[in-house]
Amino acid sequence: MGFLASATPATAFSSPSSATSSLRPRAASTMRGDTSLSMALTLYGSPGSRSPLVNWAANELDLTLEAGDLAKNPHPFGQIPCLTDDGGVTVFESGAILNYLLSKADGKGAIGDPRLASVTSWIAWANASLDPICFLETPEGKALDVRLERAPISNSTTLTQHSRSMESSLRGRYDTGLRSANKRIDRLDSLLSDASYLVPGGFSLADVAVASYLLYVIQFFPDVDLHSKWPNIVRYMKDCASREGYEKAFGGRTQGNCLERLGEMEKGGGKEKKLFGVF
Repeated sequence: MGFLASATPATAFSSPSSATSSLRPRAASTMRGDTSLSMALTLYGSPGSRSPLVNWAANELDLTLEAGDLAKNPHPFGQIPCLTDDGGVTVFESGAILNYLLSKADGKGAIGDPRLASVTSWIAWANASLDPICFLETPEGKALDVRLERAPISNSTTLTQHSRSMESSLRGRYDTGLRSANKRIDRLDSLLSDASYLVPGGFSLADVAVASYLLYVIQFFPDVDLHSKWPNIVRYMKDCASREGYEKAFGGRTQGNCLERLGEMEKGGGKEKKLFGVF
């Protein structure tokens, strides 16, 4: 099926059961500044940011990422995710990072795969078109960053109290465009009516990019009902969230919450408005 497909365990996009998490602490000798060792792919990020989608991509490509020290994050604006590699390479913006990971997997035939152009086009679409739909800007021009700025939880503050405080501060400030009809999302649902994934041939990083944003929406706005308008997208989100690579990147709790909410949508059930993806 080619490099970008995942129809068989032999392809680079499969998630072998023996694989470990793509993100690991940097080796002690490297932490001491041992320049004789390769720094490899280093990701500067955190679980509460958009960086897990990079971990997901790495899992699907069977690439290993080192965990970078955020105090040394080389992103020009100090944001995450940011990726570095040997030779002084620094890559930022999640879409650019996914494309770079594809290039790192080129030894398995990425550049020669005729689907590559479609995959990179969908990655660009996710960042340029889907993101602004999923997370609306405020009058101040700010959009919901999934790296929510959370106040530290003190010993005297319960998790429930902290969650309610954050929900109160966010209410009315941020929202998602997926509450309303949208022609682009209608078209996406139509495309998925007769296709399991976005690019013919199987799961690819196109799906990592697009599904990540869609799944972020129900993490932060679980009361949104997508199934009544876009049932094919809900099925697609379930298929993507069910992957082993997603669970390793986002964690079993987040995966379980997403699958539970999507199942409720399919059954016509509602959900209390509560931010469950992080808290």
